[in-house]
Amino acid sequence: MWELIFFKNIMTKIYERIVKNVPLFLGMSFLIVILIGATLLSLPIASVDGNSVGFVNSFFTASSATAVTGLVVANTATQWTMFGKVVIITLIQIGGLGTITLFSIATVLLGKKVSLQQRLLVKEQLNITSMSGIVKWVIYVTKITFLIEFTGALLLSFSLIPKYGFITGVWYSIFHAISAFCNAGFDLFGDSIVSYSGDIYINMIICGLVIMGGLGFLVYMDIYNSRNFRNLKMHSKVVISVSALLLIIGTVATLLIEYNNSLSIGDFGFGHKVLASFFQSTVTRTAGFNSIDIGQVHDATAIIYILLMFIGGSPASTAGGLKTTTFAVMIFSTIGMVRGEHDIVIFNRKIDKEVILRALAITIVCISLVITVTMAVAIIEHDRFEFLDILFESVSAFGTVGMTRGITPHLSDISKIILGFTMFIGRVGPTTIAVGLMKTKPSSIKYASGKILVG
Repeated sequence: MWELIFFKNIMTKIYERIVKNVPLFLGMSFLIVILIGATLLSLPIASVDGNSVGFVNSFFTASSATAVTGLVVANTATQWTMFGKVVIITLIQIGGLGTITLFSIATVLLGKKVSLQQRLLVKEQLNITSMSGIVKWVIYVTKITFLIEFTGALLLSFSLIPKYGFITGVWYSIFHAISAFCNAGFDLFGDSIVSYSGDIYINMIICGLVIMGGLGFLVYMDIYNSRNFRNLKMHSKVVISVSALLLIIGTVATLLIEYNNSLSIGDFGFGHKVLASFFQSTVTRTAGFNSIDIGQVHDATAIIYILLMFIGGSPASTAGGLKTTTFAVMIFSTIGMVRGEHDIVIFNRKIDKEVILRALAITIVCISLVITVTMAVAIIEHDRFEFLDILFESVSAFGTVGMTRGITPHLSDISKIILGFTMFIGRVGPTTIAVGLMKTKPSSIKYASGKILVG
């Protein structure tokens, strides 16, 4: 009996410690969803051939879906039954909105009060700065998500219903609208968007959903309230400006480098080339769809895509990566330091030193994670794949992008597990995980200043 009491006390202490540690609890909530999804996808009923794909493949797929990534070990259209596909799209929706956000919505719908702990978790998950109006914010996020997804599905249905019939067309429209807005990149066409690479209607709808999903809910609210770029808050201005700049850079770079590459866009007409370049630039930062064969693009293009994937989307969005605002703060801080400026200024507003240090910490943690994962997979797969392909895969997993140069299905089980956890960390946030695991009480000791030479 005493052993049972001792075990119960230990488990109670562990639970209380996790619950009180907001970042760690947030990470655990995603991990639990992934494990449940992996269990469901490993069932024979989830596979078309009636045989389990194995827990490793199921774990990788569940991680990819919950982390809204899009890397797949098997073709989504042909491997999974309707049950499996429903599990995948459910995981994508949970991952896109956030586990705590959905839990809070369920609490509100049941007429119960959202606890202080839930409010803290929502604040951390949505990356917002204030506790004020958390419940209203959760309701707003949920409503705007479903409204955009519904609109996207409706628009897609005008093209897909005539081609696939009403039931299949509606199902495809809903699936791809959710996948695009949540920046997941899963598809039911079997070849991503390759068969629609010249269809401007489908391309623009997918791109629109991806862009809206990657901007972030804070930006939507600000645009709605301000209605004018000049009146927007600095955060929104930085997000929109950096996103537009990266979109232009990616489009122009793809068009110029791949212009004569017959394996990618070389055989397309000029309009088709521009459309394909724009589409790839849009989805590369986080969504993971592709309208051309990514494995056949030039190495220079692949490197540009790696940089775009690493930067990713924006805070409080469905996107992953370093984030556009973090990238902007680091760039402006570097420029300011080189110029010898005392203050770092963006859009006539000074950036606090605390924000700069946080951006630096996030950048170092993200780079360290990518390097560690790439080295680990490269050691395991050194005799099978090129280093550039492995680096591309690792950054794609970290940035929850989902693009691949064709090596995902052929990875060893240990590499799939590593990349599966990388997608999980990329969705929750490397810094959030690090803070959750290493969080300590602030020291009251004050130290004398020291001098060190750098540079």
